[in-house]
Amino acid sequence: MRPRARTWVWVSVLVSIFCGGPVALLAWGAMAFSEAGEAQPVDCADAMRWAQATLPKSAVEPRCTTASWLDTQVTADFRMPRHEAAQWLAGTYPGTEPSKPQFCDHDLCLNVQYDGEAELDGPVAVDVRVTYEGESALVHLLAFDT
Repeated sequence: MRPRARTWVWVSVLVSIFCGGPVALLAWGAMAFSEAGEAQPVDCADAMRWAQATLPKSAVEPRCTTASWLDTQVTADFRMPRHEAAQWLAGTYPGTEPSKPQFCDHDLCLNVQYDGEAELDGPVAVDVRVTYEGESALVHLLAFDT
């Protein structure tokens, strides 16, 4: 191979590295950024523990998710017997009162804020919405760090 051709091979390799590397890094960052904050299934026991709650023994069809990017958010949706819902709220978050009906679009609403566990950076807010459906209650719990 002639010396001049070898120089062009090395120049092309260096240009590929210096231009291709940052382009690949940008493509990877864009892909990672687009997936940030997407809800992922999580074990309901872990989700409820993070929200300072426990899943009622009578809960059916529990579905829990978590999403994280700048903040962490945990959701739990489940059904339970209607007559147990108010007791579960009172026992789970003692010393709190559900919102007055005129301030709530659901049958029961509860907003609680507390200092998080050691692994959390700050306070955590919990928002619980209960909707009565005949003899059952649909519970939606949302917890997030503030």
